[in-house]
Amino acid sequence: MAAGSLFLCEDGSIVEDERECRGRVVDVLDGVLRVRVSKRLSGVLRHFPERYGIVLDRRGWAGLGEVVEALRRDFPWLKEWHVRGIVLYDPKGRFEVSGGRIRARYGHSVDVSVEPLPGRPPRVLYHGTSYHNLPGIMRHGIVPMKRRLVHLTSSFEDAVDVGRRHGRVVVVFTVDTGCLEERGLHVYRAGRNVYTVERVPWECVRGYRIVSPGS
Repeated sequence: MAAGSLFLCEDGSIVEDERECRGRVVDVLDGVLRVRVSKRLSGVLRHFPERYGIVLDRRGWAGLGEVVEALRRDFPWLKEWHVRGIVLYDPKGRFEVSGGRIRARYGHSVDVSVEPLPGRPPRVLYHGTSYHNLPGIMRHGIVPMKRRLVHLTSSFEDAVDVGRRHGRVVVVFTVDTGCLEERGLHVYRAGRNVYTVERVPWECVRGYRIVSPGS
């Protein structure tokens, strides 16, 4: 689903529906730019902070003001409220702001250690990827590849969306989290409906579904 616009209200609040503003709308971030900034923010906080002169601490935190200033290299008009709004309304909880700091909650390829969120995983989770990866996964299980951890989701639809980033025909695996825990592979909650684990052995996959374009 395409992202909608964000609105800055006169009282300083940020909303997705301009009718929620108490008073006039002061500024707008349209949906297309919202996606572009979000993708670049993900890259800076997950994969290539050094390209933008950003230093992450061991928990993945960076200064919010520094990140905003760095992103102005690509988006000269960017203001702090744009970034705060993206974080606040991110549907998967990819980011976190605390005081004057910001970080990605999960998805890193750089070496950081983000503490998990509270909560036990559901019995079943999903992992979506390109159909071309099916033979390798059947042999070796699901492994992190370029990421530090395997990412799972409680939403079948989100797994399909993730898989479509890698190919038109998607395979979504059903993963038994109890099986993982029995093998000492602990599943941690990383976002609103995102969970991470070191790897998923094939014996913990309980089935898969192939999703073609238009289905």
